Amino acid sequence: MNQFSHILREQIDTVCARLYQMGRDDLALLFTKCYPNTLETTTKLLDDGSAFVITGDIHAMWLRDSAAQVHHYLPVAAKNEELADIIEKMIKRYALYVPKDPYANAFNECDNDRGHKTDLTFRSPWVWERKYEVDSLCSVIFIAYKFWKKTGRTAHLDADCKHMFEIILDLWETEQYHAEKSPYTFERPNPPKPTDTLTHDGHGSPVGYTGMTWSGFRPSDDACTYHYLIPSQMYAVVVLGYLAEIAREIFGDEAMALRAEKLAAEIDAGIQKFGIVEHPKYGKMYAYETDGLGNYNLMDDANVPSLLSAPYLGYCKADDPIYQNTRRFVLSEENPYYFSGSKLHGIGSPHTDHGYVWPISLALQGLTSDDPAEIEEVLDMMAHSHAGTYFMHESIDANDENNFSRSWFAWANSIFSELVLKYAGFEI
Repeated sequence: MNQFSHILREQIDTVCARLYQMGRDDLALLFTKCYPNTLETTTKLLDDGSAFVITGDIHAMWLRDSAAQVHHYLPVAAKNEELADIIEKMIKRYALYVPKDPYANAFNECDNDRGHKTDLTFRSPWVWERKYEVDSLCSVIFIAYKFWKKTGRTAHLDADCKHMFEIILDLWETEQYHAEKSPYTFERPNPPKPTDTLTHDGHGSPVGYTGMTWSGFRPSDDACTYHYLIPSQMYAVVVLGYLAEIAREIFGDEAMALRAEKLAAEIDAGIQKFGIVEHPKYGKMYAYETDGLGNYNLMDDANVPSLLSAPYLGYCKADDPIYQNTRRFVLSEENPYYFSGSKLHGIGSPHTDHGYVWPISLALQGLTSDDPAEIEEVLDMMAHSHAGTYFMHESIDANDENNFSRSWFAWANSIFSELVLKYAGFEI
């Protein structure tokens, strides 16, 4: 038994009892395996008093993934001091990592120089990978705020955390003027895929000023086509509101709060002016990416943040008309990464094979829906596509559940569990 197994036992038993009453024994078995996966298999307490959380089959800590991997534990952490301590220790780890390199997306356990060592960019032995993604830094603020609100704890919101937040504000303001001010470049020699590197000598394709903040890569770790990634801008607007609240209520720093609110307003104005297009079939909808120069990318990716996830992130209501138009587009075959097969239909990603659907995107479809039939359909697909492993995967062949990528991918297990909690009527 894992040293943390006992922490979640009561919650697992309670949720499964409800699922048995609902006649969903299949979901109960999956929940028993998936819900504790992050805590049991990817979490390590370190001697410095922090916690290191890997993605699963890659021994590195992604800022985005690790925050998402523990999000579904917050309701239990509100009642369980031991679990709250572990999540608090993970947030402490962020305050160590981000100041070392705020452009990095994934970090090593120590300064062991593992990871992508041949990339042409600033190198730190602490960094596994340095693909700059706005959403990575969003996730740090998101989980710090949500942890505070769920547990009432504020010890993690200390001087080190404030310093980290200041670095994030500095970076996002700099990247509003990427061409003029940014020190960041990234090239991967002889990349396995073109999306593993940035064009234009590592600077990325040209952009115009929009008020939004530049992102090199998507949450899939694929390079952006156009570098104002609208889902990440939405996420930034939300978490900057959280940061303003933390600044006022915890730090007592009105200047920091106003700075966060100003940046959020500028980014949101950019979304409204440059991120909305008129589609001939769906009407006003959000583009996935734009460059501020008149170019748009109409698609959605499976990873979060995504256009589909906008209400989940807190950017808009699920019944918002522009979101609903966007949702109809991204859940249709006019989205180039929406795939339909004999087993699954849902959103995939250029990051994985053509025709492969991601459980993460299926879970987000359910989490952003109020239609019981749609939620049931999504859960049925997830419950019958684990290929006998009883875990979620990164992506699955829409025609054959036995073909999948990443058998150990904790984020997918966590977000599936979050959907099950919603379905069974529990707090998420």
